[in-house]
Amino acid sequence: MAEIKQEPKIKGVNIILWMVVLALIVGGVWANYRYQMIDTSVRIIAWVVLVVVCLGVAALTSQGKLALGFAKASRGELRKVVWPTRQETVRMTMVVIALVIVLSLIIWGLDSFLFWAVGLLTGQRG
Repeated sequence: MAEIKQEPKIKGVNIILWMVVLALIVGGVWANYRYQMIDTSVRIIAWVVLVVVCLGVAALTSQGKLALGFAKASRGELRKVVWPTRQETVRMTMVVIALVIVLSLIIWGLDSFLFWAVGLLTGQRG
């Protein structure tokens, strides 16, 4: 029962936090427009800081916590990947290049044959 009563509070806090993020973004757009005369590099630094703050506030929401958990789990899964050695990569690249060349020649030959056959059937060639 306690969890059900806390749910509206959590939902309300999430809405407030998302409104703060939205207000920060709108304020950043307004400030960027209002202070156009300031050097571009200073405005870019301000935008980077604003994005970091917005991400920090968004991370406090339940959706943000889920996203952070997903990112951590993805990073853990990425560490489990067995990457190929340089020799394996070079070998597979050569196989792909050879297959592309062979298939290109086959398609070129088929196209030439069909072009000749259609020309022969339509009377365009000899």
